[in-house]
Amino acid sequence: MTEFLMRYKKIFFLIGFMCIVVGLGYAIYSLFFKPSLTPPVATGPAKTTGGSGLPTAQTGTGQIVAPGGEDQLPAEPDTGAIKIDPTAQGSFTETIIMADQPTVGATVAGNGSDVQYYNSSDGKFYRVDENGHATPLSDKIFHEVNNVVWSPDKNTAVLEYPDGANIIYDFSTAKQVTMPSHWKEFSFSPDGRELVMKSMGEDPDNRWLAVVSEDGSRVRGIEAIGENDASVYPAWSPNNQMVAMFTEGVDFDRQEVFFVGLNGENFKSTIVEGRGFVPKWSPTGRELIYSVYSSDTGLKPSLWAVAAEGDQIGNNRRRLNLETWADKCAFADSSKLFCAVPESLEQGAGLFPELAGHTVDKLYQVDLTTGGKKIIAIPQGDYTISNIMVSGDNKNLFFNDKNSGKLYKIKLK
Repeated sequence: MTEFLMRYKKIFFLIGFMCIVVGLGYAIYSLFFKPSLTPPVATGPAKTTGGSGLPTAQTGTGQIVAPGGEDQLPAEPDTGAIKIDPTAQGSFTETIIMADQPTVGATVAGNGSDVQYYNSSDGKFYRVDENGHATPLSDKIFHEVNNVVWSPDKNTAVLEYPDGANIIYDFSTAKQVTMPSHWKEFSFSPDGRELVMKSMGEDPDNRWLAVVSEDGSRVRGIEAIGENDASVYPAWSPNNQMVAMFTEGVDFDRQEVFFVGLNGENFKSTIVEGRGFVPKWSPTGRELIYSVYSSDTGLKPSLWAVAAEGDQIGNNRRRLNLETWADKCAFADSSKLFCAVPESLEQGAGLFPELAGHTVDKLYQVDLTTGGKKIIAIPQGDYTISNIMVSGDNKNLFFNDKNSGKLYKIKLK
């Protein structure tokens, strides 16, 4: 009997061993060789970024709760039959090139319909009308401008260079003012007469949030920055109440946002549910949209809106249920928002935005009053969209492809 059991024990052991081998083999096949049931996301072809104190600028040449109770995004359009719509109807939409050269600082012009921009190829500024006809804003050549901040009337701009040099240039008068190289992150006041900026002296005790007049004179410090450069955000509000924001950590997934006025006003603060704060004012300054990432979102960016005026600061905070950054959005009016939203984002993209450096984006329209959102257009091409702009009559939406720098247009109407 014992011999019988020993014989069959060996047989059972052999059968069990074979089952384990087969099971491991199938697991390896499933993990590494079995075709996925989910079709891969289409991706386009690879596409190709001292001083101290507060000195006065000098005239010179310089160096040239989810809304609606729904957390689901609307159904995406069926892309089985490729049809290109001439205007944005929620599906594939004709995408018209407006500048076939790398551009910097594109903005809707003062007339509300044209777009003006810096051409990196020839160093000139141009204005292009809605028919694609470009004319120079000036005959002057500005070499290697890498950032442009426009005044509200679009006649004046701060031109920033890779070596830190900055100038203010008035295109209507051809007047130029050279500013200290340790000034950075400029934002114009609503009337265009002043700018808020960071003055980053070598000594942390000489680092300030400061305001300067448009001609570079009358500099005054507003708040000391010290070692907190990364958490200070110069952004003059459209209602002229605030000039900047700064954040302080509450815990791993929350920050407190404080608002800075010109005269030491004691504004309320608000809590944001995440890190990586990227803000954008609404046209009235009554609301703020912002993006943050948190462990709840897999460290992906999440878009929010909150009241940001007077006693209402912090009220009506709601998640907009879009995985994108606030600087990939533009207001058409105080309640209508257009945003470029990546088709997919890797976990950690909020913490490491370079992970989204070659994403393919779709365009969404958001109603901030109702919380409703929908795909408004799928651009005709694979673009990583940046710098969205909407014309004054809401007929056209303009954007840059982040990797090529080229300027495009989609008709909204």
